[in-house]
Amino acid sequence: MIVCIAEKPSVGKDIAKVLGATTAHDGYMEGNGYQVTWTFGHLCALLDPNDYNEQWKSWNMSSLPMIPNRFGIKVVDDKGVQKQFKIIQSLFLQADEIINCGDAGQEGELIQRWVLQKTGAKCPVKRLWISSLTEDAIREGFQKLKDQSEYQRLYEAGLMRSIGDWLLGMNATRAYTLRYKNNRSKDDRAPLSVGRVQTPTLALIVNRQQEIDHFVPRTYWEIKTDYRGVTFNALVKKEDEKESVGIDPIQSTEEGTKLVEQLRQWPFTVTKVEKKKGAEFAPRLFDLTSLQVECNRKYSYSADKTLNLIQSLYEKHVTTYPRVDTTFLSDDIYPKVPGILKGIEAHFPQVGRLRELMRQEQEKTGKQQKLPKSKKVFDNSKVTDHHAIIPTGQPPVALTEEEKKVYDMVALRFIAAFYPECKTSTTTIWGCVADEQNRTKEDGDGMLFKTSGKQILVPGWREVFERRVAGDEKPENENENEDENKEQEEEKILPEFKEKESGPHNPSLLEKQTTPPKPYTEATLLRAMETAGKLVEDEELRDALKENGIGRPSTRAEIIKKLFQRKYIVSKGKSLYPTPVAVELIRIIHTPILKSAELTGQWEKKLRMIERGEMKAKDFLDELKQLTQEVVYEVKTSKVGMLCPVCHQGTVIKGRTAYGCSRWREGCSYREPFAVDKQNAH
Repeated sequence: MIVCIAEKPSVGKDIAKVLGATTAHDGYMEGNGYQVTWTFGHLCALLDPNDYNEQWKSWNMSSLPMIPNRFGIKVVDDKGVQKQFKIIQSLFLQADEIINCGDAGQEGELIQRWVLQKTGAKCPVKRLWISSLTEDAIREGFQKLKDQSEYQRLYEAGLMRSIGDWLLGMNATRAYTLRYKNNRSKDDRAPLSVGRVQTPTLALIVNRQQEIDHFVPRTYWEIKTDYRGVTFNALVKKEDEKESVGIDPIQSTEEGTKLVEQLRQWPFTVTKVEKKKGAEFAPRLFDLTSLQVECNRKYSYSADKTLNLIQSLYEKHVTTYPRVDTTFLSDDIYPKVPGILKGIEAHFPQVGRLRELMRQEQEKTGKQQKLPKSKKVFDNSKVTDHHAIIPTGQPPVALTEEEKKVYDMVALRFIAAFYPECKTSTTTIWGCVADEQNRTKEDGDGMLFKTSGKQILVPGWREVFERRVAGDEKPENENENEDENKEQEEEKILPEFKEKESGPHNPSLLEKQTTPPKPYTEATLLRAMETAGKLVEDEELRDALKENGIGRPSTRAEIIKKLFQRKYIVSKGKSLYPTPVAVELIRIIHTPILKSAELTGQWEKKLRMIERGEMKAKDFLDELKQLTQEVVYEVKTSKVGMLCPVCHQGTVIKGRTAYGCSRWREGCSYREPFAVDKQNAH
């Protein structure tokens, strides 16, 4: 008998239907030589501290660090889980072959491997690896089964991730909670939860809020002028570039007013007109993070809600595997594209319009037109385990309103990828306001101005998003059109200008103030997690930073959700704000890797190296153990953040040579020179 094990009952039943296992039993399906069973998430987990050592059951600083000699697993203590595990075990122990049909990713591999290990199964194990749950995809997957050993590195990476979270989470949470319990009120004695990904993510939010709180606005001035109904901006030298063109930054209202009055005396002269034609390719296909970002921006959906919706669409067979971090497709998908488009054509008139555009091009050129195969969409080198999220071609029926909104976003991106490029014309006008002698010089004594506008010549893929599908209403939030308004400003059509033309103009002075950074939203936080805290707009550069991102696409939503659950962050509208306990937690943590997105991102990179066979899991585990020891040592020896032992009101701070009280200005006398004995600190 061949036993297949899926990650969810619904997925197991889909597989059973394809295999002809139609007889239902308690916890599995059977038929045609197959038995198909399932887990429901994690049936097994790493052992708790007290499972290794009874002394580790109580929270005591002297028992830290807790580092087991060998990590073990157990079946989760839940009646339903225990019952299903026994069913699986009985099937496995009688099986001739087992097929792991878990989700095709790191976590899915870990979930099923633990069950396989705990049951004690000894028969051969194969792996099913598919990107959608359509009947065709399942059949194709069973024709290409691979030996489980080919996914050993994927399992090792998942195992190291889990062990790393256990070591740092268990030890750091206990250490910080015990060390600083006396600083907190009796009503607020919940554990100070510290996590490998959670804490650096929280630090991003706390640090951003501190930047906002300590921001001091700076006044600056801009000079603009109106010539022939078009606003031109004065060119100003960049402060960090001595050789840049333009005037020095204006230092006062008086200086700016004087300049404006001087400019009124001279005409405006066009010195240069530049027109460039360009082309814009359609937006990239979605990976999970970009889909979560767009759903938050457009519909205010949380990252967790978007993940649940796209997971549901996957299980309803209308979209492909969602937990992906690439926006590209592999070459083998290209032959399937016509069938996918045909399958969704009844729901999207844009597909019919695409055919019409291809027909028009064929009539014009006399050549048979095929769907384009761009390197911006199809690139095997950018696809590892899974490709970007796309429709499967199954008709999108029986979807909820929220599912339909997410599905439409995925489908429209996919359709747009095969439309012609959007052709544009960008016009840039330079002008000079100066006396007659300097009027035509770009670097003369006068003032230089510039404006630009972009015109859409051929909309191309933009047509896809202009033609709304049924049920796709306007954005639900009043700020949703910010990007559209900005885009419209950039796409203004300028009148015709000629070089050396000249005429009157109307200059003006605008007094402005610098603004503080904006609080994170879930969308911008997801991007920051993806790029280890770096603000990156360029998609190609963002791709390069993904390997150093913190967390995985599949886990980032859960991390943000936990921050809410632990009352570390709150939301007001779309904006995220840290709570006082979160600010205090980040303040007292001094081990850099615990709160540095960049350092934690480097750790994530090592996990990916394990997947690729570029690093041994054992070496990474040794690093984890060493880091855990250092974290505990840091907490045990540091006095920073502790309640002052003298006044019992302030907290201990660190100076150059000694610890002191934060209330030293109020007269607290506490001062203690550094004296650390590292050998006795553990």
